[in-house]
Amino acid sequence: MPTNVFPLDSAKPFTEQEHLGHNRWHPDIPPAVSVRPGDTFRVDCREWFDGAIHNDDSAEDIAAAPLNTVHALSGPFRIEGAKPGDLLIVDIVDVGPIPQEDSGPLAGQGWGYTGIFAKRNGGSFLTDQFPDAYKAIWDFRGDRATSRHVPGVEFTGIIHPGLMGTAPSPELLARWNQREGALIATDPERVPPLALPPEPDGAILGGVPEADRDRVAGEAARTAPPRENGGNQDIKNLTKGTRVFYPVFVDGANLSLGDLHFSQGDGEITFCGGIEMGGFIDLHVDVIEGGMEKYGVTENAIFMPGNTAPQHSRWLSFSGTSVTLDGEQRYLDSHLAYQRACLHAIDYLSTFGWSKEQAYLLLGAAPIEGRLSGVVDIPNACATVYLPLDIFDIDIRPGSGEVPRIDPGIGAPRASVG
Repeated sequence: MPTNVFPLDSAKPFTEQEHLGHNRWHPDIPPAVSVRPGDTFRVDCREWFDGAIHNDDSAEDIAAAPLNTVHALSGPFRIEGAKPGDLLIVDIVDVGPIPQEDSGPLAGQGWGYTGIFAKRNGGSFLTDQFPDAYKAIWDFRGDRATSRHVPGVEFTGIIHPGLMGTAPSPELLARWNQREGALIATDPERVPPLALPPEPDGAILGGVPEADRDRVAGEAARTAPPRENGGNQDIKNLTKGTRVFYPVFVDGANLSLGDLHFSQGDGEITFCGGIEMGGFIDLHVDVIEGGMEKYGVTENAIFMPGNTAPQHSRWLSFSGTSVTLDGEQRYLDSHLAYQRACLHAIDYLSTFGWSKEQAYLLLGAAPIEGRLSGVVDIPNACATVYLPLDIFDIDIRPGSGEVPRIDPGIGAPRASVG
């Protein structure tokens, strides 16, 4: 096993560990650990809400999820010799739930969760159709997941980090804050908001000196969106065996990561999506000197996906176009087209006995495939959603016989307030 350079004690909160991580992006957050090019090392990661979500049959914790405190990130990790303009090579050697802890109160100790955020607290991809908070707990057995809240399905996890990235330069951070602030200003009262501005409340800033804390907290970017540094990309294919190339914007690169998922569907559509958990990740790092200019990678990561299971061969797919539920035509709106494809899949699954909320949670958690299938045929974009048939206990293919039914069980818990 590689040396664990960022160990976490499951009995202690994230802020009381040997190394203090962070939950904001800022170039002045100092590295917690230094490693060398060519090193392989282990990093423990805490579930993104640091234990605020519980293994129970209530969704009140999802409704009250403290968004100001996310994401709980391990790092930063300084890679010795890395300079702005380099490309940082990050190989995912291994990744999984919390080792040797198959039960306990933390997600990653034999279980994980998927949530639909309430519209007032961040919302989700389909927030107008699903404005309330719901939750599903998933139990792990080896590499398989099942849920008492979404019965009738079982699948192999596609374990990956939802968030990994390098620190921004001061100039890049300023650009983020300027452009996102301008977007917020176009509709500052919108629910859910158009973007999340810097928020000192709940900020964890690693080893930032107390004298600089207020300044850094007032400038630091939230970790919710993906940006030029990588960040919260939620790419389910960043599995074991993946190689990622990150642009370097500061000396040492200052790599950080977290938000591990046991599984996830393309788009992480419920927002509190995938199957959230804590765990570990083993990394190997190296540096391509001057790689950003050499390969024209001035922003955003490029990657070579791992070939990790699950590998599915049979699918049932649903399409959507850029026409609203009210029949309004939109011009090549691929976002709307993907929403419509997901809604078609949810409506279809509900004919077998699952509630629409159960179906929505399943699309967020299971390894579904999402694609932009047509983006040029005016006026309609076309998006598609592929469901792997072998995850279902029943045959969900259309046919001439009776529609099979599943027992929806206790259902997905709904919060008492939205």
